[in-house]
Amino acid sequence: MMIEDNFRKVVPYVPGEQPKDNDVIKLNTNENPYPPSPSVLDALAKVDNNSFRKYPDPDVTDLVQAIADYHHFKKENVFVGVGSDDVLAMCFLSFFNSGKEILFPDVSYAFYKVWADLFQIKYREVPLDENFNIVPKDYMVDNGGIVFPNPNAPTGLTLPLSDIEDIIIENKHKVVIVDEAYIDFGGETALSLINKYDNLIVTRTFSKSRSMAGMRIGYCIGNEQLISVLNSVKFSFNSYTMSDVAIKCGVASINDDTYFKNIVAKIIDTREKTKESLTKLGFTFLDSSSNFIFAKHNEISGEELFNALKENKIFVRHFNAPRINDYLRITIGTEREMEELISFLDSYISGKRG
Repeated sequence: MMIEDNFRKVVPYVPGEQPKDNDVIKLNTNENPYPPSPSVLDALAKVDNNSFRKYPDPDVTDLVQAIADYHHFKKENVFVGVGSDDVLAMCFLSFFNSGKEILFPDVSYAFYKVWADLFQIKYREVPLDENFNIVPKDYMVDNGGIVFPNPNAPTGLTLPLSDIEDIIIENKHKVVIVDEAYIDFGGETALSLINKYDNLIVTRTFSKSRSMAGMRIGYCIGNEQLISVLNSVKFSFNSYTMSDVAIKCGVASINDDTYFKNIVAKIIDTREKTKESLTKLGFTFLDSSSNFIFAKHNEISGEELFNALKENKIFVRHFNAPRINDYLRITIGTEREMEELISFLDSYISGKRG
C-alpha cells in the first residue's frame, strides 16, 4: 500500500481567474463593479487594534441580529458564515447524512458536486430541460436532500415561488436548500416560506449585491431547529469563523438599505441595456434575472470569443462543458465597462464577417 492510497481524492472547484493586472475589464466572477456602502468604509476606519488582537465574537451577535432585523426574523432563525460557500458547506455536513442521493441541477453551481465528493455524500445531477429550466417534478422523487440556486447559475433563470413551494411540500422530510446568491437582482425570494415549512433553508451572500466579495460574509435563514444544528456543527469545526472587522462592516452594509437598493437598480438597468446591445450583435441568451448574462453568438464559438476577449484584456467566463460550451457568462460591470465590451464585440464580429 502506498501512502497516497489513504488520501481523500477530490476534483476541486475551479474559481474564475483573478488577473494580477489591474488594467483589465473583469467580467468573469460576478463581482459588483461598484464600491460598498460608504458606511462600510466608515466602519472600517473606526476599527481599532482589539479587532485584530482579540478573538472575534463566536456568536457573531451583532451581524446575526442586524440580518434578522432586516428580514423580519428572530436571531434564532439566522446563521452566519464566511461567505455563502462556508454556509452551504455547513449545510451539506449538517443535513445530507441519510445515505441517499441528494439532488441538484446538472447545469448549476459547480461547488455542489465538489462538496458532495468531499463529504462523501451520494448525489445525482438532475438535467435541466431543453430551455435550461429546472423541472420541479424531477425533484419529487426519493432523495436525501435538495439544493439549487434561484436564480440559477450560470443560466440566470429563476424558478417561480409556487414551483419552489411544490418541491418543499413534496420533500417535507428532507431539507431543501434554496441558494439565493443572486436573488437581489431578480426573482421572488423563498424567505416568505420559512415560517410555513420546517425543512427549508435559504442562503444569501454579501458578495454580489453588497459589493463585499473580499470580506467573505454569507448567511442563511431557516427554522430554529435547523439553525441550531448548523451552529452545533460550526462550533464542532471552528468557533471563530468570522473576523471582528467583517462583522462590523457587515452590520454597516445591511443598515444602509438606500445605498444597497440604488446599486442593485443601477446594475439591473445596465443589464437590460446590455441585453439589447447583445441582441443587435447576433447573440442569443437566457433571460437573466441575475447580475450576469449567459449568452452565445449565432456564428462564433464561445471558446473563440472568450480567447479574443481575454487577449484584449476583457475577462468573461467560459465553461468547457456539455450543453453550455458555446455560452459565455458575462458579469454586468459599470456602464463604461459594458460599452467597451460591446464596442470590442461589434468590431470583432464585423471583422469576422468581412
